[in-house]
Parts: sequence; structure tokens; C-alpha cells
Amino acid sequence: MSEEISVSDLALEIETGGWVLDVREDHEFEDGHVPQAHHIPLGVVPDRYLEIPQGEKIFVICKSGRRSQVAADFLLGKGFDAVSVVGGTDGWIASGREVSFADSL
Repeated sequence: MSEEISVSDLALEIETGGWVLDVREDHEFEDGHVPQAHHIPLGVVPDRYLEIPQGEKIFVICKSGRRSQVAADFLLGKGFDAVSVVGGTDGWIASGREVSFADSL
């Protein structure tokens, strides 16, 4: 099972260039996401995981943390260094942090 981090820790990782993968559905992503997040819905991660950079830690986020755990576990199995963000985008928004509405990846 992959490691988990908080949204506060994610914010610190983003400041130093952390790579964020949002695995929510398209409409969820469009409704607001963590700035700099790259978007690949969970259902197509197995088909598109080679688009994710290897050799760096991947911070996987969803709405609350369940789907991100599934994706992070999948990526771990493929040799990635992936962690799940506890609380997800809901936690990010609740913390008052910036939200982006532009498309990524």
C-alpha cells in the first residue's frame, strides 16, 4: 500500500516542484483542481501511465483520497514512487488554498 501525505505536505512539495496527478473524472477536474495538477482519470491511468514522469515522486490526488490510493498503488506496482494525498481536493479547497480551473496534461 502506498504512503499517504496531507494537503499541507502537498503544498510544500508543490513549492519545490512536486508533480501532482489528479485522477478525478473530467467534470470534477474542470470544477476546480490543485494548481499545476496534471489530469489523467483513474479509469485510464492503466492506459496512460507512461505519460507520467518516472524517477520523481508522484503526488496522486482525487476528491477525498480513495481513488488516489488506488492509482498510487497501481503506479507503485509499475515502479513509480507514488503517494496518495489524504483528504484530496476537497481537503485542499477546505484549507483555503488556491484552486485552478485551467486544463492540464
